[in-house]
This record gives sequence, C-alpha cells and structure tokens, in this order.
Amino acid sequence: MKPNKNYQNIAQSYLFSTIAKKVNEFSAKHPDKKIIRLGIGDVTLPLCSAVVEALKYAAEELGVKETFRGYGPEQGYDFLKEKISQYYSNHNVKLDNDEIFVSDGAKSDLGNILDLFDKDNTVLVPDPVYPVYVDTNTMAGRKILYIDANASNDFLPLPDSSIKADIIYLCSPNNPTGAVYNKEQLKKWIDYANSNNAIILFDSAYECFITDEELPRSIYEIEGAKTCAIEFCSLSKMAGFTGTRCGWTVVPKSLEFDGMNLNKMWLRRQTTKFNGVAYLVQKGAEAVFTPQGQKQITENLDYYKENAKLISEVLTKHNIWHIGGKHSPYIWLKCPNNMNSWEFFDYLLENVQIVGTPGAGFGKNGEGYFRLTSFGSRENTIEAVERLDKFLS
Repeated sequence: MKPNKNYQNIAQSYLFSTIAKKVNEFSAKHPDKKIIRLGIGDVTLPLCSAVVEALKYAAEELGVKETFRGYGPEQGYDFLKEKISQYYSNHNVKLDNDEIFVSDGAKSDLGNILDLFDKDNTVLVPDPVYPVYVDTNTMAGRKILYIDANASNDFLPLPDSSIKADIIYLCSPNNPTGAVYNKEQLKKWIDYANSNNAIILFDSAYECFITDEELPRSIYEIEGAKTCAIEFCSLSKMAGFTGTRCGWTVVPKSLEFDGMNLNKMWLRRQTTKFNGVAYLVQKGAEAVFTPQGQKQITENLDYYKENAKLISEVLTKHNIWHIGGKHSPYIWLKCPNNMNSWEFFDYLLENVQIVGTPGAGFGKNGEGYFRLTSFGSRENTIEAVERLDKFLS
C-alpha cells in the first residue's frame, strides 16, 4: 500500500486551525480577556422561524409510518430543486430541475467535482484565494497556476491569453477580498474558457449579499456560460445553515467535453458516492424560498450588512485602505504601518483582543492584508469597532 504523497505538498494544518490554535493559547494565558472573533466566516444569528417550523414539521413526518421517508434521491428532492429553479428565474436565469444537484454545502462539492476531471488538467486560481481550491487540487497532484489579484486590478484579475488552463476557479463576491465581478468582466472569462475548451468552477456562495442589480448574482446571467461553467451555491451564509449544511451545484446539460456530458457524469458520481441531503434538512431549505422565509433571511442579511458598514466606517475614519463590505460580508484591509499579515494578527489579538484572518493565509498576494468579517453579533461588532477606533487613534 502506498499513501498519497501529494499530502506532503500541503500545509500541515488548515488556515483556520492555525488561527484557532493561536487564539486558544492566548485565551489560556489571559482568561480574563474578552476575545471578539471577526475571523472565520461563521454566522451568529439563529435559523429563521420559517425554517425552524419546517424542520419541526419534517421531524414529525419522519416519526409517522405513513409519512416516513428513507433514502431520498441523491441529487435532491424535486420540491427543493423547483424552489431553487424559481430563485434563479428571479434573476432571468432558466434552469431545468435536473441541472440542479442539492448538496451538503459548496465546500464539499468544490472538492468532489474534481472527480470529473483528469489529473493532468492544469488549474488556474486567483491569488489571494480560498484555500480549498488550492488544497483539493494539490491533494490530487494537479499542476496549479496563479493569476495575480492585487490592488492595481481591484483584486479582480482578468484572463491572460498567454496562460493556458483547463480548470478555472472564480469566486464572486470574492472570498477573501469581497470584490465583485461585473457582467463585462465575467464575459471575458467566459469567452476565454469557451475558446480554450476550459471549465469555470464558479463559487457564488455570497451572491445573496449583492445589492446592485447591475452586478451578476449568477454566472449564467452572462451569455455563453452554460457551455463552460459549473456554479456552486450555499445556504450557509444566505440562511445561516453553517451548522445545518445544505447547498446546491448547477451542472448545465450543455457541458460537453470530448464527447462526455458533465451533467450525466456528475449524476453518476453522486448516485455512487453520495447518499443525498437529509429530507428534514431539505424541507428546512425549501422554507428559505417561501415569501416568509425570504423576508426573514433578508432581515438577517441586512443585519450583517450593517455590521460590515460599521467596520468599514471606522477604517475609513482612520484612512485604512480596504475593499469589500458593500456586496460582501468580508472587509479586506491593508495592514497599517507596513506590518505583515501575521504580525497584524498577533498585534490585534494581544492589544485589543480582536481576531481576524491574515491575508497571507490566502496566498502570496494576501501578504500585508487582513480579512475581517461582519458575521459577529451587533453587540460584539460595536465593541470591536470601538476598540479599533481607540486603537487606531
């Protein structure tokens, strides 16, 4: 037996595991200090009442012989896929139900989708980038190329004709920077992918934070995307499902490469290696898309957007360069006084007990930058802003 030696090429611990270790060590030494966590992108508001009621009702159904359900369809129940299809139609995107695959979250599918692609494919990712894109392909032994995202291009790199790649990762609104591609920019990527026989893996987990109707919330709003793009979305941030786990992946039936249909391949993969999302969870997810559910999750999203506004305002007050926060829960800031990312992490933790995410953890172009999230409670966000205000003064 030979182990997968590619695991020797990834960091020994996941970025957020390293952060947790540092915070735990500090907390053990200073048990009297209150630490405010604005690092990991985990929500703090509870599930909305429409979802909770649906979960309760589904649990009752499973306790009655006549309405009990065992194994469900691996690709998701039609009642939920129909609601997701209607959600897309609100943004002028038409999807068939069998192009939608319900999953236990975008993170899982972003890794699992790689089962469809040969290991000799070259992968292109922006730098800085969500670590999962890099780590999952490193584990598989694929060659990874990087395209620079930096302040000069507003952290929104565009395709370079001199770079030839087969698998392209895009995330908009972006994690970690919060930057958002417009339709013209995404069209350039779509044209690049179609002309190079490449596939775009489009992570739209944060689309619900977009408030400008001119900005695309789905890559399928742009002509040509259905022949070159797979889209991943999640209820984690939209509806607070971080502990409940539910999302979906869209694989258009028009995705054909070398005579093989990716929609059929993904269906085959899922029916072989995935048993589907629990009926109870899918009923909760269905409630998200009801009028009552949409009203309630909008209120929750507005809560996080207000938190982002508060953080952005204090940074602006002290002339700290930053982007994000407007159409994203993330604020991406330039570390003051030319500090590097981990220095600023330690400095904030030790001096004001605020935890963020060092930009260096997202790639070399993240060095010197720092990510804060708006997913804290309002009380903690206000206190963090007050601490930052005093600290930066």
